[in-house]
Amino acid sequence: MGKKIAKVLESRARHIAGSTPTIFDLKKAGDRRKIEHLLASRGIQHVVDDFKEQLHELFSVENPTRVYTPNFQNEFEAYLKNLVKKTPLAEYGRWAYFPWISTLSHILEDKDFQRVRTARNRNLINEKEQEKFYNAIIGIGGLSVGNSVALAIVLQGGGRHIRLADFDRLALSNTNRVRAGVDSLGLPKVEMTARQIYLLNPYAKVEIFPEGLTTKNIHKFFAGPPKLDIVVDELDNIAVKFLIREQAKKHRLAVVMAADNGDNAVIDVERYDLNLNTPFFYGRLGKVTYEGLTKLDKFGVGKTIVKHIGLENVPERMLLSFSEMGKTIVSWPQLGGAALLNGSAVAYCVRKILNNQPLERNRALLSLDEKLVPNYNSSVNKKKRKRAAEVFKKIFGL
Repeated sequence: MGKKIAKVLESRARHIAGSTPTIFDLKKAGDRRKIEHLLASRGIQHVVDDFKEQLHELFSVENPTRVYTPNFQNEFEAYLKNLVKKTPLAEYGRWAYFPWISTLSHILEDKDFQRVRTARNRNLINEKEQEKFYNAIIGIGGLSVGNSVALAIVLQGGGRHIRLADFDRLALSNTNRVRAGVDSLGLPKVEMTARQIYLLNPYAKVEIFPEGLTTKNIHKFFAGPPKLDIVVDELDNIAVKFLIREQAKKHRLAVVMAADNGDNAVIDVERYDLNLNTPFFYGRLGKVTYEGLTKLDKFGVGKTIVKHIGLENVPERMLLSFSEMGKTIVSWPQLGGAALLNGSAVAYCVRKILNNQPLERNRALLSLDEKLVPNYNSSVNKKKRKRAAEVFKKIFGL
């Protein structure tokens, strides 16, 4: 009996459901038949229908001056009653089917859906800014911190059209910093992130590059069609980071990159859209080539990352960790809180750049340690950090 169950489970595990939702319109006979087939074949296991509440929110958004009047609820009920006289409520809006969770959800039509979803953004993001942010083509390479970036962008109503590139699959050790559960273990990170985006916005268009970025596909990633409006670099591969900057310069695009640094964030902005003479990595790595960067091993990559971030900016525990790789730990440490912090910061930068608003063009440091640790910037602690940096400078040969 145990072997039989094991074989069934193994067989089921090999079946991976699609990661793109299907949008149905019940006013169309063909779509009704498709839903009937899914119901009959048990492809639909769950139905979510909170459409009346969505209409209530839409009615509120369209009538803000009446929301706080005593008669508002009666006005909405009259509006709803008149609506269903003409057509059954099930035929309004759309039905989004998510195959990976066997769920059918009743949602507003695209324009109204986005209006309600972003209603609470205003006036922190005005209507014109929201439109630019939403309609931009955004590329994200690397989906560890990049997963937090993608979700922060979409949560704020940005990135209707997103391209994702990552060759890796979700592992258990990733879940300390990637917002995903055990139901996604083994799933390509591009598929995992695409699913999360579609659950926030079923009308999104997500293109995936499951092989990651390579010399063969990086031009397509940037040029499309349609071509990118901005690119986010969250890759671990230093050599491919170099290729990203080559393409960004060629297509005159800004590059935004964030590094989780202990509990903190290092945000780098390279504006090739404004200045084609911007040096790659702002010259922090010195003169480097793609070929030279491809030859770095894990320790060489770590050393290069430290050089780029700057020893003076790396927390002491992070520095100690580099010397323990291959001894007591297998890789450099990362934290989920820092990934979320970086994601929020990059989403902010992307929105500002797309709306041609003032933004730091080089580097910004977001340090929770500096803001929250008592006496962090005391002379004693500054000297202690400086001594630690000097010691590790000699160890790393920097």
